[in-house]
Amino acid sequence: MVSINEFQKLDLRVGEVISADPVEGSDKLFVLQVDIGGRQAQLVAGLKGHYTADEMVGKKIIVVANLDPAKIRGIESQGMLLAALDGSTISLLTLDKDASVGSKVM
Repeated sequence: MVSINEFQKLDLRVGEVISADPVEGSDKLFVLQVDIGGRQAQLVAGLKGHYTADEMVGKKIIVVANLDPAKIRGIESQGMLLAALDGSTISLLTLDKDASVGSKVM
């Protein structure tokens, strides 16, 4: 169990994917550049096979914006996007109404 105080430490933001590039030698990974309002973050995400690079660009997604950076295949990932996994299908968590880039998710 996680306390509400621990949960509130997460900085969840609306981000917009600016670019999506495949990671060379990987059949799953993209490097995403994401505008999260006031700054751009680089995310490494295992979405190939579920989305094309063209489908990713322009999508508004939910990003955990305050994770410690991690190296994935030697590439720095500066956050994490939220998605649902149903069996072998991945679905990005998106918005049902438009919200400004950088909006806080509550």
